[in-house]
Amino acid sequence: MALATLTARVDEKDKASFDTFCSNVGLNTSTAINLFVKAVLRENRIPFEIAQATDPFFSKANIAYVKKSVQELKAGKGAPHELIEADDE
Repeated sequence: MALATLTARVDEKDKASFDTFCSNVGLNTSTAINLFVKAVLRENRIPFEIAQATDPFFSKANIAYVKKSVQELKAGKGAPHELIEADDE
């Protein structure tokens, strides 16, 4: 069977952690990636669930807080102010 090279870019720290994990379970990185490829082809899907990251803005607690704040504003409580921009890091 002819072999081909697969190149992927990942964060340096992620690669180092992945390499360490693979070594700890007795694999090298290439073998681990080959296991993943074979599982995808065998199952015809990504072999694990991909969950969407949860945005904390939409948490139940924050939605309740926003609704309470809106009710307070509609009741005449609160004062207008200028929009304060947070510095992006």
